[in-house]
Amino acid sequence: MSLHSIDFYYDFGSPNAYLAWKAIQGTISRTGIVVHMKPVLIGGIFKITGNSPPWQLAANIKPKLSYMEIEIKRFIAEHHLTKFKFNKIFPMNTLLAMRGAIVSQELGIHNDYISSMFKSIWENNEDISKPENFIKLLNNDGIDGYKILKAANTKEIKEKLKELTGKSIKRGVFGLPTFFWKDEIYFGKECISQIEISITSDNK
Repeated sequence: MSLHSIDFYYDFGSPNAYLAWKAIQGTISRTGIVVHMKPVLIGGIFKITGNSPPWQLAANIKPKLSYMEIEIKRFIAEHHLTKFKFNKIFPMNTLLAMRGAIVSQELGIHNDYISSMFKSIWENNEDISKPENFIKLLNNDGIDGYKILKAANTKEIKEKLKELTGKSIKRGVFGLPTFFWKDEIYFGKECISQIEISITSDNK
């Protein structure tokens, strides 16, 4: 991997992936680093690695759940992420959206697609799991939703998402968001500041 790029593994269903995606825009502008977005399926990662979502792991530990809320509020304040809203139907089925992400990569519109999906879920409280909503929301952002949907349902794209998810696990991914810089793994949105400090130090 280039010293001037980061691999960012994500699933739209992760609020922390959204927060990390928003926060890393600042790192990009300050350092010039290139971020390669890597769509994977978080449910597949949890199933194969034996991991569970943070909210599930902390379900019976009220102080931990309370702290998780505090930590998110601090991160939002630090990075001025005022548009974030916790989606009312969390956890959401993102299988269609993640298959669509691969289609959008092949069409060369991945950045626009990511922006549309993350905004719809974590800013506008939309349900992107329903095909009719998926199409409508993409169309509203100038993306051909039906074209994405049709391609996302092909066997080729379904298999590719499985393959990419499997490769991420072999690389060491166990949860999201996960980053790789200089072939080193970084887990969680809080790692963005650590990565930026390292990049800045290397650029001196």
